[in-house]
Amino acid sequence: MFNFFKKQNRRAWEPDRLPAHIAIIMDGNGRWAKKRARPRTAGHVAGAETFRRVATYCKNIGIEYLTVYAFSTENWNRPPGEIEAIMGLLEKYLYESIEKMERDRVKMKFLGDISILSKKLQELIAETEEISKKFDGVQVNICLNYGSRAEILRAVNNIAKSVYMNRDSKASNEYPAEITGKAFSKQLYTADIPDPDLIIRPSGEKRVSNFLLWQSAYSEYYFTDTLWPDFNEQELDKAIIEYQKRDRRYGGI
Repeated sequence: MFNFFKKQNRRAWEPDRLPAHIAIIMDGNGRWAKKRARPRTAGHVAGAETFRRVATYCKNIGIEYLTVYAFSTENWNRPPGEIEAIMGLLEKYLYESIEKMERDRVKMKFLGDISILSKKLQELIAETEEISKKFDGVQVNICLNYGSRAEILRAVNNIAKSVYMNRDSKASNEYPAEITGKAFSKQLYTADIPDPDLIIRPSGEKRVSNFLLWQSAYSEYYFTDTLWPDFNEQELDKAIIEYQKRDRRYGGI
C-alpha cells in the first residue's frame, strides 16, 4: 500500500521529507452545512468522515503522528443539540475503531480534560488507549475538551503542587529552582509526543484558536479556504508540498 502512494505522489512531494507530525484544526463543518441548506449536524457527520479518510491516508503514506482538534474547551458554548450530536458521533467512531483496531493497527490517544465527558465516552476512550498500547506505527491524537491555555495552566499547577508537596524533602530534585522547558513539556498532554512539523487550518480562517500554543513554536502553518468536509487527500498533498518548500531555520540563519 505504501509503495502505491509513494509512486502516485513521487512527482508531488518528496517521500523522504514528509513531516513526521501533522496537526489539523478541523474547521468549517457548520459553514459547509449552511452552504447546502442543511443542519449543522450534517456538517459534523461529513467532517467525521473526512477525518476518517485523512487519517487513513496519513497512515498509508507514512506520517508518524496526526493530531486533530476535535472539540475545544470553548465549544461547550454551542447549542446543546449540536454538542450532543458531536459527542454521539465520537461515541459511534470509537465503537467502530475498537472493532477495527486489530486490522488497522492505528494507535489513538486523547489530549484534553475528559473528566467531564459522559461515563460511556470515558470508558470507550480508556479501552481505545489500552488497545493502542499493543501497536506500533501511526499515532492519531484527538484533542477533546482541549484548550492550550488550560493545558499550560494545568502544567504550571502540576509543577507548583509537586514543588509544594516536596518542599521539605531534600531528596526530591524533580523540579529544581529553575524550571526547564523539558520539565515543563512533560506536564503537557503531549508529553513524549514530538512537536508538530505542520499545522493545517482549513476553512479560510487564519488564527490558531488556542491550539498547541506551546508545541507550535516552530511549526509551519498552512491555511486553505477549503472547508473541512471538502478536505481530501489531494488537499493534504498540497499542504505537504507547501511544507517541503519551506526553509525551517528554527531561529537560525
